[in-house]
Amino acid sequence: MASASASASASGTGTGTGTGTGTDESAHRHERHHRRRDRSVATSSSSSTASAWGRANRGYASATPSFEIIDHEYDALVVGAGGAGLRAAIGLGEHGFKTACVTKLFPTRSHTVAAQGGINAALGNMTEDDWRWHAYDTVKGADWLGDQDAIQYMCREAPKAVIELEKYGMPFSRTDEGKIYQRAFGGQSLDYGKGGQAYRCAAAADRTGHAMLHTLYGAALKHDVQFFVEYFALDLIMDKGECVGVMALCLEDGTIHRFRSHQTILATGGYGRAYFSATSAHTCTGDGNAMVARAGLPLQDQEFVQFHPTGIYGAGCLITEGSRGEGGILRNSEGERFMERYAPSAKDLASRDVVSRSMTLEIREGRGVGKDKDHIYLHLNHLPPELLAERLPGISETAAIFAGVDVTKEPIPVIPTVHYNMGGIPTNYKGEVVAPKNGDPDAIVPGLLAAGEAACASVHGANRLGANSLLDIVVFGRACANTVAGKLKQGAPHRKIADDAGSNAIERLEKIRNSKGTAPTAMLRKTMQKVMQEDAAVFRTQETLANGCTRIDDVAAQLDNLKLTDRSLVWNTDLVEALELHNLMPNAQTTMHSAERRKESRGAHAREDFPDRLDDAWMKHTLAYVENGKVKIDYRPVHDYTLDAEMDVIPPKARVY
Repeated sequence: MASASASASASGTGTGTGTGTGTDESAHRHERHHRRRDRSVATSSSSSTASAWGRANRGYASATPSFEIIDHEYDALVVGAGGAGLRAAIGLGEHGFKTACVTKLFPTRSHTVAAQGGINAALGNMTEDDWRWHAYDTVKGADWLGDQDAIQYMCREAPKAVIELEKYGMPFSRTDEGKIYQRAFGGQSLDYGKGGQAYRCAAAADRTGHAMLHTLYGAALKHDVQFFVEYFALDLIMDKGECVGVMALCLEDGTIHRFRSHQTILATGGYGRAYFSATSAHTCTGDGNAMVARAGLPLQDQEFVQFHPTGIYGAGCLITEGSRGEGGILRNSEGERFMERYAPSAKDLASRDVVSRSMTLEIREGRGVGKDKDHIYLHLNHLPPELLAERLPGISETAAIFAGVDVTKEPIPVIPTVHYNMGGIPTNYKGEVVAPKNGDPDAIVPGLLAAGEAACASVHGANRLGANSLLDIVVFGRACANTVAGKLKQGAPHRKIADDAGSNAIERLEKIRNSKGTAPTAMLRKTMQKVMQEDAAVFRTQETLANGCTRIDDVAAQLDNLKLTDRSLVWNTDLVEALELHNLMPNAQTTMHSAERRKESRGAHAREDFPDRLDDAWMKHTLAYVENGKVKIDYRPVHDYTLDAEMDVIPPKARVY
């Protein structure tokens, strides 16, 4: 790899500048400018680059085209450009760091755009509120698996985070007095659960994520953040236990890029597409989680998968919890508002796991609606049409398109649908990735941070409260940037690493690109999704989970039998989907195996054979490692302490709504 660096440096793209990021290029913030520049400076060196690396790695050199391998050096690198990635990039830019943001999608296509309901913060615009009440609800919602130091940090920072978004220009809905409008949302209460329903969810109609993502992208462009758009991150570059960068594939021209960074922030989102029916975009494939797993690091609490109560029956599209916050009601085939039986106080605004289980029980007991009695009705038709038009315009349109329903006249057919992953890359409240080492359960992995749905801070524990996800991404995206600022000097030189660092990513890419098996990616992906849907569902038993472990491991073994028909490197969607399937698989395996091992019910993990929460044995985080296609399980303690005296520890008790 020495010749790659040398030739890149000779072309004006080496140490201290990054590729195509010299001073004459500083105005060009979008990656297409970089890419044109990259191609022009790298062409003369591509042959020597490929051949030098090829000679050093004869195992795959014969199958390798003349890769252009282009080196970049940055102070900090963000992978992913959703809400968490953009907020981290903004913070790094504000601190003056030379920052790159690598993303497989154009930033405003990231899945944050699909968030509807809002962002929680104790602003007190509708009623009196307190961030400690918000923290209490979050701890309770998490079924006491959340780390209370991280929960304190998030809820205390929440009002500041929302006001910051307002100053960036986010178009929140307004009250008559001109304040940010806040709606009721599930699991939210006043006065530590004793004061009734809280109105804590700050909203921009029912398109809050859309408003937030565009606002954050605009704010990021004010800073000298270099975006590499439609670059697919392949693997972390690890050196002596430290993350020193990322390998990435440019989807437009097939060049390989080696990004060196002192600090790398993973903000790659969830892995909802491991399931057959999910509200997630098809791009939610757990890429960052898989990169971490391949680096030999653990994933935490993967068994906790949230089923949103109201996905449109058949389509899986999300109908926001805000619809119930505005007065929507769930009814069974008898016309009964059945949530009054399951959650007498909160009713339709109980926590999502409670509502999803209640709906599933109604369907099981024969009170489902429709020809097959396999779904539930969400009624909004009793609400004023002008309120629906003002507060819920997006879901009114979605219901019309995907369910053929006029919400002012008829109910929406809904069913619990996979929506969010509480688990992910374990971090502390500063965003630093942790992995137990030498008896320290909170040992920090140098150079690596994570935020958003990819991370597990753990503020969501066993079940996330609605509208805490948009809060999570901005609070911990900002926290990651501040953590980097506290430990890194601008322009610090990069230490030397092995000349062939990152070659394992190229070997893996080439192995997948040249797959000559008999199983097409789409077929294997569907098999995986069906296994997850059937054996790691809303309700779980030892039989289904044990069967699921065997089945998902068998599916994972078939990755070696993958069949690719397109072997090019330029806009090869066949290759990208195969790479994403390889990323989904360790997420699916760790979810199933972690669930099988946890012999209790807690939050979203509901076992029919172990219906009770067992704090003495199971109030601990699950850690899942993937080694040679097999899952190894370990554990680390929950943080049952707070940051300071501003918040008292909330002791475990029965969780009722």
